[in-house]
Amino acid sequence: MQITLAQTAAVAGLGLHTGRPARVVLRPAPVGHGIAFRRVDLPGRPVIPALWDRVEPGPLATRLVAGAASVSTVEHLMAALSGAGVANALVECDGPEAPILDGSSLPWLRAILGAGLVAEDAPRLAWAVREAVEARAGDAVARLEPLPGRFEMDFLIDFPAPAIGRQRLRLDMANGAFARELSDCRTFCLRGDVEAMRARGLALGGTLENAVVVEGDRVLSPGGLRRPDEAVRHKMLDALGDLALAGGPILGRYVGERAGHSLTNALLRAAFARGGALAPVACDARLLARLPGAGLMAADLPAVA
Repeated sequence: MQITLAQTAAVAGLGLHTGRPARVVLRPAPVGHGIAFRRVDLPGRPVIPALWDRVEPGPLATRLVAGAASVSTVEHLMAALSGAGVANALVECDGPEAPILDGSSLPWLRAILGAGLVAEDAPRLAWAVREAVEARAGDAVARLEPLPGRFEMDFLIDFPAPAIGRQRLRLDMANGAFARELSDCRTFCLRGDVEAMRARGLALGGTLENAVVVEGDRVLSPGGLRRPDEAVRHKMLDALGDLALAGGPILGRYVGERAGHSLTNALLRAAFARGGALAPVACDARLLARLPGAGLMAADLPAVA
C-alpha cells in the first residue's frame, strides 16, 4: 500500500535564510513517483528528486540539487511527509527555499491532512537495516542499527546554553508518534548565532516567531517552550526529514549524538555505499501498521496556539 495526497494543498511563508516570500504547492502523484520538488520559477520547471544523493551537504539546512536547480530547507516538509506516511507527492516551489513557517513541521502536517490521504493498491518498500553503520565528525555521531520490524530514534544533544543543556530522548516512531511527539517542535538557536548568521547574509527571515531563540538560561521567543525538551525533539524531527531522503521508510534504530543535517546525510551515503547494510523489504500488513504514518488522525496533531 502506497499513500498519496487526495488533492492539492498550498502553503506560503518566508524563507528562513533568504527572507523572501516562498510558496509551495503539494500535489498528488502516481504510484511509484516518490517525492520530488519542482522549481516552477525556473525555465523548464526542473524537477529534483528528494533523494540522499541529491543533497549538497550544509550544517544549517538540507539542500537538494539537480544541475543548476536547487531547493533548500526541505527537512521539515520531508519530516511531515514521512510522518504522514506519504510515498508519492510532487512539491512545487516558486523559489530556492521552502518557507520556514513556525519553525516546526506542524503547519506542513496540517496541510497534508487537510488535503487528505489516499491508499493505493501497490507494494510499499522500506529499507531494513541489516548491519550497523555510522558516520562521525568530531564528537558527533549518527548511526543506524538493526531493529527488526520497526523504526526507533534515540537522540542526544549537549549545548552550553543552560536554556537547552543536555537532553536525550528515545522514541518508537510507529502509529502517529511523529505527529504526537515531534511535529510541533521548533528549530532553535542561540541569540549570538542569529547575529553571526545575519552578518554572513543568512537567517534573514528568522524571527522570534519561527524559531526558539535562547540566551543563557532565558528563552527569548514569546510563549517560551512548547515542551521542556523541545530542542532534542526538534533535532529528531530534522533527522527524520533527512532520513526520508532514503526514498522509503527505514526499519531499524537511528542513533544521533550531537548530529546534524550533514552527518545524517553522510550516514545515508555510507549505508548505501556498503552492500548489505540496507535491504529493500516489501511491507506486509504487519510492517505497514508499524510505519510512522500508520493510523494517523487529525486528533493526533498537537494543539498549538
